[in-house]
Amino acid sequence: MSVVFKDMIGREVVLEKVPERIVSLVPSQTELLYSLGVGVKVVGQTVFCIHPESGFKTTTKVGGTKKIKYDVIEELKPDLIICNKEENTKEIVDTLSKSYPVWVSDIYNLKDNSEMILKLGNIVDRLPQALELVKEIEKNFSYLSTDSSKSCLYLIWKGPWIGVASNTFINEMLKCAGFNNVLSHKKRYPEIAEEMMQALKPDYVLLSSEPFPFAEKHINELQIIFPHAEIKLVDGEMFSWYGSRLINAPAYFASMNHQ
Repeated sequence: MSVVFKDMIGREVVLEKVPERIVSLVPSQTELLYSLGVGVKVVGQTVFCIHPESGFKTTTKVGGTKKIKYDVIEELKPDLIICNKEENTKEIVDTLSKSYPVWVSDIYNLKDNSEMILKLGNIVDRLPQALELVKEIEKNFSYLSTDSSKSCLYLIWKGPWIGVASNTFINEMLKCAGFNNVLSHKKRYPEIAEEMMQALKPDYVLLSSEPFPFAEKHINELQIIFPHAEIKLVDGEMFSWYGSRLINAPAYFASMNHQ
């Protein structure tokens, strides 16, 4: 008997049974599947699905998040493919949906994250585990102080400089970590000229470990632009990965405030 599930962008996804062969095109949700205890059902994942390491080493790679290998996916014969509105293109979702059930997430805040975990938990028949995970994440975040007295500029790319603004999951995590985003008046991921960056006068400049591999040398370079700011390398996964990784994010945010 088929069951209809609605994904997070309003699409109806019809499944004939509990999925046994899953392809995940979303790194953080690949990790979530393992956390829910269905990692053995993940038959394909992207080259960016690096957690957990055991799955990364052994599971078939189907390309990246924006460029996938349709022929490899066809060989895997999945009965569920997991995508994300931001990480995967509409073309990928539309093309795969012609042949497979494709479930799409769309996440901007903690509430969306909880909804995603519960919906996926239900689909893969791990709802009790999903409920427990959501409870643990929400409890950990409840301990954080969200006093946004410290202004920050969060950078994700160099050449050109690209920052993170409003209407993003990262912006929500910055609030949780106690930062006031100086780009909150802009949308998504704006390109920023050096003169504009200087005019923002942030207290902190946070350099994400992904997607651009910021390193110590970039701290020295940016200190010239921001002589009065504190410049930090930060773990981008803690700010941008949703799903089960968020269990550890509050402790990481708290440690930043004590450094």
